[in-house]
Amino acid sequence: MVREIRSYVLRQGRTTPAQKRALDELLPRYGIDFSEEQIDPKSIFGREAPLVLEIGSGMGETTAAIAKAHPELDFIAVEVHGPGIGSLLNRIEKENLSNVRVLRHDASEVLTHMIGDATLAAIHLFFPDPWPKKRHNKRRLVQPAFAALAARKLAPGGILHAATDWTDYADQMVIVFSQQPLITAIENGLVERPTTKFEARGQRLGHAIRDLYFRRGEKARADR
Repeated sequence: MVREIRSYVLRQGRTTPAQKRALDELLPRYGIDFSEEQIDPKSIFGREAPLVLEIGSGMGETTAAIAKAHPELDFIAVEVHGPGIGSLLNRIEKENLSNVRVLRHDASEVLTHMIGDATLAAIHLFFPDPWPKKRHNKRRLVQPAFAALAARKLAPGGILHAATDWTDYADQMVIVFSQQPLITAIENGLVERPTTKFEARGQRLGHAIRDLYFRRGEKARADR
């Protein structure tokens, strides 16, 4: 049996009492259970609206800020780390964000099973784990198979917005995403990405921040 390579490691970070309370009390309210069946966004959010999938929401500050600034959009935040999920849940409750749901599972499996083809208005991939050591590069999320999957899930006109502060990972993203026939590089995303604490730390360390944007063609052929 071939062992699947994961793009993340479940680190044993400290969960604060507030985060634990959120996981216990708020996840049942704002969470979505993983399923091998496609979701119906209207049944989840109670309306029809453009749907954005955020892969790796971290501590949730970016997700919450964008969702608050864009109440016309619905967001599903996919994350695996408990403290980050708890933090985002607390932000959702504090800001009374009715347009955010949280899904605690592997992003590739979520895309494969739960998201229909040509349904997403955008995919946000902000500062994924860069796995900087060369021997670990194979663990990076952005590989050809993931790129093909993500491109297929975008609706015509949908935007894939990725950001990283690792130059060689940005270069890899450009190569991998540019090889996908369904999407084309563009200059801007669906929304403006706010600066995060993580990003500010990278800038203090001298890391160059790269934002990359790709759009699925308005009349993309289903057989490509």
